[in-house]
Amino acid sequence: MKFVFLYLVIVNYIAFSLFHLDKERAIKGKRRISEKNLLSVVAFGGTLGAWIGMNKYRHKTKKMSFKLWFYGILIVQLLFFFAFYKRKFFI
Repeated sequence: MKFVFLYLVIVNYIAFSLFHLDKERAIKGKRRISEKNLLSVVAFGGTLGAWIGMNKYRHKTKKMSFKLWFYGILIVQLLFFFAFYKRKFFI
C-alpha cells in the first residue's frame, strides 16, 4: 500500500509540473507538450495533480475537447476505484 501511495504522489507531482511547464511554454511561444502526453499522465493516476495545475495556471480549462477527455478519464478511474473498494470490502 505504501508503494501505491508513493506512486500516486510522484505521478501527481509530475502531472502538476507538466501543466505548469506547458503553460510557461505557451506564454513564451515555445514548443508545447502534446495533449496526448498530458492526458497520458492523467490516465496513469495524475488526475489530482493535473486538475490542480489546470486550475492554478488556468491552463486547458476552456478547451472543451481536452476537458471531455480529462473528465472521462476521471470517471473511469472513479469507477475502477469504487469497484475495487467494494469488492475488497465485501470479500
